[in-house]
Amino acid sequence: MTHTTGAERLYEMSYDATNQCIQCGYCLPACPTYFSMGSETHSPRGRINLVKMAAEGKIDLQSDLQEPIDFCLGCRACETACPVDVPYGEILEAAKETLAEEVPPVNKRAAAFKSFMLRKVFTRPGLMRAGGSMTWLYQKTGMGKAARKLKLIHKVSEPLGNLEAVMPPVERPGRRPSRGTVLAPYIEKQATVAFFTGCISDAVMNRTNRLTVELLRHVGCEVVIPKQQNCCGALHSHQGDAKTSKSLAQENIAAFEATGADYYVNNAGGCGASLKEYPHILAGDPAWKERAKHFSASSKDISELLVLFGPLPFTKEGPAVVTYQPSCHLRNVQLISEAPRELLRSIPGSTYIEMENSEDCCASGGIYNILHHEEANKILDEKMKYAEKTEAKVMTASNPGCLLQMRLGIQRAGLEDEMEGKHLIDVLAEACGIE
Repeated sequence: MTHTTGAERLYEMSYDATNQCIQCGYCLPACPTYFSMGSETHSPRGRINLVKMAAEGKIDLQSDLQEPIDFCLGCRACETACPVDVPYGEILEAAKETLAEEVPPVNKRAAAFKSFMLRKVFTRPGLMRAGGSMTWLYQKTGMGKAARKLKLIHKVSEPLGNLEAVMPPVERPGRRPSRGTVLAPYIEKQATVAFFTGCISDAVMNRTNRLTVELLRHVGCEVVIPKQQNCCGALHSHQGDAKTSKSLAQENIAAFEATGADYYVNNAGGCGASLKEYPHILAGDPAWKERAKHFSASSKDISELLVLFGPLPFTKEGPAVVTYQPSCHLRNVQLISEAPRELLRSIPGSTYIEMENSEDCCASGGIYNILHHEEANKILDEKMKYAEKTEAKVMTASNPGCLLQMRLGIQRAGLEDEMEGKHLIDVLAEACGIE
């Protein structure tokens, strides 16, 4: 059997797409790593050219392509800036998949641990929820405070220690929305929706998930929580693990189809983007292609449905001043920009202030801020200069990773006494008197 080389694989998967790029450079101002690293190889235009050259066999995958691809945040702001609609996300995905298959890892132990976490932990909902329950106990008993004081997690991983220090309190496990349940609306029924809980959100941001369900019920939605749902597969795609991401896509499509719901709703911009792209992930599988298209069309961000079925039943005033950090994948992939802002503007007693350069990436990037935390912090610190100018009391986000990153940014900027980072859903629910 003839082995397909990395160059041949890249050629087949991405060469036609790379030829769509006209090298105009409109993508450069939109790229966070071009800003932070200042080199053409760390821009979308540069990376596309490198992938093209690698596909032609002119450069080496490991020495010439791997580092520029690894340092890409995958925010896809370049796609919205591109005048000829180059599918940068597909090119990036092809490069990551090829590199994962063809280039041996530098640190085999770290690579093995990452693979174990992605394939054996994130894909097991019960294990993730157990981890969330342990995190609640860790916070509740004071072990977290002791660990932070002794910097125990920092000694293992500085970026993980930084993120742990800004993690919101995990809600008591008994209040976590139960899978396999159907919850009736509080008012006349407008639609049946199936709620995607996510893996990380289900584990440690379960309060936001519960409040999401409550808000949906308050606007007339019957909420089904599919029992057999799994991780969306975004983290796996970002790391070049196409096989696992395809398997997860199939699991989720089957689980949500079985509900018969009108809409499939999520509250995480990154997860939602992955769900929306199932048709691309399963494009080569005739048995799943059409099912994936229907799934994608039915998938909605929570902000869309709250606007569609609103208004929300506000009972009290919200924060005096609020601002918003958009999820890159919510804006650039799902193309949802106005709905979250409309909801924030509707909160009584609150003034919404648009942050300058709000569309710039916060550098969370899935696990980018763990793998490349120095570059991520450069981008984040620049973002916080604009956040501080808003004088907002609350910084809202529509994605768990973005929320943690902005909470870290608030800490790094020394704004803990002036600004708080919250998920959009938490802010809306509090103004509705939902605890």
